[in-house]
Amino acid sequence: MYRTLLDIVLVFALVYMVLAVIRDRRTMWMVQGLLVLMAATLLSRAADLWLLPFVLDKLLLGASVALAMMLVPEFRRLLEQLGRGEVSQLFSSPDTQLSATNNVIDELVEAVKGLSQNRTGALMILETDEPIEESDFSVPGVRLNAELSRELLQTIFQTTTLLHDGAVLIRGSRVLAAGVILPISEKDASRQLGTRHRAAMGITERVEHCLCVVVSEETGSISVAERGLLNRPLTSSKLRELLLDKFSPSVDGDTVAPQLRSLGKRLSIKGLNLLSLLKRKLPSPTPQEKK
Repeated sequence: MYRTLLDIVLVFALVYMVLAVIRDRRTMWMVQGLLVLMAATLLSRAADLWLLPFVLDKLLLGASVALAMMLVPEFRRLLEQLGRGEVSQLFSSPDTQLSATNNVIDELVEAVKGLSQNRTGALMILETDEPIEESDFSVPGVRLNAELSRELLQTIFQTTTLLHDGAVLIRGSRVLAAGVILPISEKDASRQLGTRHRAAMGITERVEHCLCVVVSEETGSISVAERGLLNRPLTSSKLRELLLDKFSPSVDGDTVAPQLRSLGKRLSIKGLNLLSLLKRKLPSPTPQEKK
């Protein structure tokens, strides 16, 4: 019994460690589905069935292989941090906010200032809390995962590049993707607002944990969209103040993502229920075995 308990606890600890390196909410749901298959397989074996465990074993094997192929970057990161002895960093919250202690905001503002002076249209999505799901975009765009710099942003939005027609997705200090197509707002807006402004309003209407910086191609004016509302026109200094106020680091001792915490609680409850069920199914030791 104790060996079974230790086995289950170690499996849940391993799964929890894998979940710590996953940043996509939909992928976490897939992992939860895999855990449901594992629990169903254990329950069917404990009930002494023969056909259902066979079918579930095959489904579990196929799902494990498919999930492992999808999570190749995450598993690479897990192995790298385990090899470096950086286990504690696995449970740190993802860097979804711009850091006010480095030059990321300055680089962003300088890039917007240069684009505005040259009247180069631009649209940038800044995540403010949890990551944005790809399903919220009309087209996810091209993945870059590059370090943010003013040179990179100004180059992307040049009309001679292939990725200028769309938005740039920024998470923390990295440019995750370019050429992202956003949903257009259905609100009645001024005719002076172009497609970029309506797209900025559209994504911030759908996703609350983000804001968009827009540079008008016609006038070079700078705007910020949040919760479907436009704040315009802005100067570069006003944009810097707004970003510093929005992304100022808050004092919070909790380093574990809320979704991961709640998932851990659910897994613990499911694990305890499974253990109690297995305990009832396992035969109790005889008086001679107790001696």
